[in-house]
Amino acid sequence: MTTPAPNPLRRGLIEDRTGDPCALVIFGASGDLTRRKLMPAIYNLALSRSLPSGFATVGVARRAKTHAQFCAEMKEGVAQFSRRKPIDPALWSDFERGIGYVQGSFDDPSTYQKLAAHLDEVDKERGTRRNRLYYLAVPPAEFATIVANLREANLVADAAAERSGGPWTRIIIEKPFGDDLQSSRELNDCIASAFAESQVFRIDHYLGKETVQNLLVFRFANSLFEPTWNREHVDNVQITVAEDIGVEGRGKFYEQIGVTKDIVENHLMQLLCLTAMEPPISLSADAVRDEKVKVLRSLRRMEASTIRENVVRGQYGRGFVRGEEVPAYREEPDVAKDSRVETYVAMKVLIDNWRWGGVPFYVRAGKRLPRKVTEIAIQFKQVPHNLFAAPDGGVSPNVLAVRVQPDEGIALRFTTKEPGNATVLRDVAMDFRYGSAFGSNTPEAYERLLLDAMRGDATLFTRRDEVEEQWAFIDPVIDAWRDQAAPPPIYPAGTWGPEQADDLLARDGRRWRRP
Repeated sequence: MTTPAPNPLRRGLIEDRTGDPCALVIFGASGDLTRRKLMPAIYNLALSRSLPSGFATVGVARRAKTHAQFCAEMKEGVAQFSRRKPIDPALWSDFERGIGYVQGSFDDPSTYQKLAAHLDEVDKERGTRRNRLYYLAVPPAEFATIVANLREANLVADAAAERSGGPWTRIIIEKPFGDDLQSSRELNDCIASAFAESQVFRIDHYLGKETVQNLLVFRFANSLFEPTWNREHVDNVQITVAEDIGVEGRGKFYEQIGVTKDIVENHLMQLLCLTAMEPPISLSADAVRDEKVKVLRSLRRMEASTIRENVVRGQYGRGFVRGEEVPAYREEPDVAKDSRVETYVAMKVLIDNWRWGGVPFYVRAGKRLPRKVTEIAIQFKQVPHNLFAAPDGGVSPNVLAVRVQPDEGIALRFTTKEPGNATVLRDVAMDFRYGSAFGSNTPEAYERLLLDAMRGDATLFTRRDEVEEQWAFIDPVIDAWRDQAAPPPIYPAGTWGPEQADDLLARDGRRWRRP
């Protein structure tokens, strides 16, 4: 019997399917995250017909407001922040019929009684099949209260029932996942008292970005690069997460957290894992996350002496960004005049395994840098023997740069000869940009992540052991800073950080790449 050829029209059918019918319940629905990110993402999923027919959104918040007021606020947020404009009037008219609002305090059991009654009505009217997706768009201090009340109100389905075909319950939790290793364990224990790990989706929006997802495809679907992705060919790896903005009115928050907890412990560690991980045995969520955890467990832990050598922190002072003078961090509202909080950190990280032994990973993150950019740069080793002596030093190393934001794409830099009789070398780049190749209307991170949570696909969400291993690596660094008498060195806003960060690489005969 001849096997029929696969129908090309079915390619990607699984990836493009809609989410399961459900009610998305957003705690903290009156906050900025809901208006700027979540509701525009949900609307764009509806516009692309990715939402199931049985779907509803229920906001829960303390502020008293009518259904009409809440819908009007959400519409205003979508109109302002959606990547697809203007709003489709017919679609919005149908979309807002699935929007509900429950007012109440998160620590009041009656709030959850009202929510349960509202969800029963939603099941009947919208056909959501008693499936619940809870989104905690609230400060971490509220997590335990909400989880405990959901459990007491019987609003959490048993995970075993889901596996046997019953209704499911899932919970999405925004970072930060704790303040250190101990608090992250306590938070995870609290969540585990009501939810199985398979029901928990810890969201890191960086993992929803197209280029981050494409890193797995780039590495493991192309035979050209993977053979060179190791210590035999790579000289160093540089990961940069730079922002040109300051704390943007979040001085009180930043005084408690700093850039290390805000960016390095989560976003940057995840980028490092995806860059360094081994090929997973499959693309299942746990297979991918297993390999990331192996990387985290292979990170060489630093003690006080090595932290002084391999970690640099800084704090921005007055300076100029994009031609405008900006204040110092200590001049920002709600920031202490003698603040010791870091707004910049750079580290030399070593991975003790066979693939990466001896290859330094230089990572940095900071605010008030010259431009907003997130980039992973793989710098390959120099040629073993340079045949092309030249006044400028000859051959530059090849660099593969993965741009996560902005202008998402991948560029490969290599050396070529300029036209002419003389042998003059020049660096050129083969540059792939998502906007040019696929159009500029790429789905945003929250769209992908919300849809994956509806589908029950946890690949792009962090698992408990990932979170705890990240803290286990970062905690000693933060503890060492508490014992240091000297404040962070000041770097002028609009520069690439303190001079000590350049020295970190210069000691190894290297320098930072300017993204």
